[in-house]
Amino acid sequence: MSSITDRALGIHTQALEVASRRLELLASNIANADTPGYKARDLDFRALLNQASNDQAAGRINTTQVGHFATTPAAGGLGRDALYRVPNHASLDGNTVDTQQEHAVFAENAVRYQASLDFINSRLSGLRKALKGE
Repeated sequence: MSSITDRALGIHTQALEVASRRLELLASNIANADTPGYKARDLDFRALLNQASNDQAAGRINTTQVGHFATTPAAGGLGRDALYRVPNHASLDGNTVDTQQEHAVFAENAVRYQASLDFINSRLSGLRKALKGE
């Protein structure tokens, strides 16, 4: 993105990207709740967002396509930053998915995702009004 939109939208574009990838991982965990040996994975939202914020402050660019060279560990593939979740209860089949915990974390992350979308929409609406002179 250009520096104008980066300044206007702030960290919310990166928050949207991280929350989106996290929703994918959590949905995968829920879908594989009955798969023997499946290990639940998650992203450290706060750490990735801090890293994106630091990268933005340092003026680093983000990649927009998979084929681009990654300039940060999180750029172009947040899956590399996925961590395995430590299970609360031991499972006989080796599956580490706790469906209640996954649903709770999924709902919390969905709220973060929606908050970032709402913020971006309100900022873009304000920019449109400013450009139209309203």
